[in-house]
Amino acid sequence: MLKWDVIKVMSLELTLPLEGRTVVLTRAQEQQGEAHELFKAKGAKVFDLPALVIGPPDQWAPLDDALEVLEDFHWIIFSSSNGVRAVEARLQRLGKTLASRANKLKIAAVGRKTAISLEHLGVSPDFVPPKFVADSLIEHFPDSGLGIRMLIPRVQSGGRTVLADAFGKAGAKVVEVAAYESCCPKEMPEETVQAFIKKEVDAIAFTSGKTVVHTAQLMLKRLGASWKGTFDPVKVISIGPQTSVSCQKYFNRVDKEADPHDLDGLIQACIQSIENK
Repeated sequence: MLKWDVIKVMSLELTLPLEGRTVVLTRAQEQQGEAHELFKAKGAKVFDLPALVIGPPDQWAPLDDALEVLEDFHWIIFSSSNGVRAVEARLQRLGKTLASRANKLKIAAVGRKTAISLEHLGVSPDFVPPKFVADSLIEHFPDSGLGIRMLIPRVQSGGRTVLADAFGKAGAKVVEVAAYESCCPKEMPEETVQAFIKKEVDAIAFTSGKTVVHTAQLMLKRLGASWKGTFDPVKVISIGPQTSVSCQKYFNRVDKEADPHDLDGLIQACIQSIENK
């Protein structure tokens, strides 16, 4: 390689694609750190908008009852890291862990982040779909469903029942139980509000349908009925298909959807959308 070519390659590697750009990141309050740092590593100025508060379900009994007979299930399907953490915590109360489960119990994880959460517990998921959405899990699931027993820990309210519905129709015995709840915070960080008011924001990245709903609620509460006007210059970025549905409902548009439907895909979608701004 010629010297000038080497210099050009080095220059490209040092380029920060979001340098000089401002991104608002919506996540659960407990999950801001990693995403925040990844966006900053691309050069972005990041304002956090915690749009979810993760807490316990109204009742633990349905989940605890299912975990008491965990050995009766063939599969447990996790669609979020929150579900993984909740199940592990409740199992430990029974003197058990996911890592020490019966050999016949297999584990599926929707998404790389969920799979990583399992791996941190010493658990290698038996199946992760090629696309990080529930519909891909259904399409590529390794068992027919007929006669198998499934446990699906999920958010208490607002989540889709597509997994339980599809596997139930396929002949599986599905037990779907609340493992956690996600609620709207009481307010937004004031510095984030001011960034919107001053038209400093280039893009807002949504990581779930609920972060969309709660952001709309928080903006209405803080800025009143005219809040949507503050979003006119802002690119609306979605992590996946169901999040995009919520964006269309509450913001009347989606400027870019992540592909793949994970954090890395979300960052790339932001970069591509802002480049075209």
